[in-house]
Amino acid sequence: MALSFRRRFRSSKVPPTITPSFWGLKILTTAMGEATSDYFVNRFDPRVAVVCAAVVFAVALWWQLRWPAYLTVIYWFAVVMVSVFGTMCADVVHVEFKVPYLVSAIGFALVLAVVFWTWFRVEGTLSIHSITSTRRELFYWVTVTVAFALGTAVGDFTAFVAKFGFFGSGLLFTGLIIVPALAFWFTRRHAVLFFWIAYVLTRPLGASYADGMGKPKIVGGLGWGAGNVALALSAIIVVAVLTLARAEARQTRTFRP
Repeated sequence: MALSFRRRFRSSKVPPTITPSFWGLKILTTAMGEATSDYFVNRFDPRVAVVCAAVVFAVALWWQLRWPAYLTVIYWFAVVMVSVFGTMCADVVHVEFKVPYLVSAIGFALVLAVVFWTWFRVEGTLSIHSITSTRRELFYWVTVTVAFALGTAVGDFTAFVAKFGFFGSGLLFTGLIIVPALAFWFTRRHAVLFFWIAYVLTRPLGASYADGMGKPKIVGGLGWGAGNVALALSAIIVVAVLTLARAEARQTRTFRP
């Protein structure tokens, strides 16, 4: 069944409130996506890995787009697959096509700027609380995918080119992500701007710590292995999403008129 850009929904198709659990899960998915991408891209043909990830990503996104309302499990499944696929895209650009991290970071930043500009020009808002139509939701998922790719390139740049290392990069982005949080806390203005700045920063933040745990000791990691890190984070994400789904279901029943 074809998607209709004019299809509208009664409420936003993304989490209704942005809570600490949202940011925690977001960082977990970025870390899991980094570890998963590293495992598959380095163990198998990168092009085959990207195609397989693209197929699962398409299924997850189709499920999310076709569902008539926000549903915790479906939404976070889509986010996980965006994380894996977006990370693989950035990794393959560097590994297969030998594009320097700085160049790919600038390229993805320009693409993200164009997506934001187009989204605002067409819809007049970038607020995630306004994702009430299929067209707006498509803009949202394109933005999220490009943001993941950008964050991957930036994180790799700070770790390898700028010589911060994995945990050094993690600390750097931990500090940087506090800035938009504090800015919004003190000003109570520009919520949409600060949200998207923090959203982009979650990608290199989670990926840096995932690399630190999974990469070999010879390159500055703990040597736990990307596959082991990916499995452990996947298990945590499953438990966290199911717990969140139950909590949101209870809240919905409580406030149902």
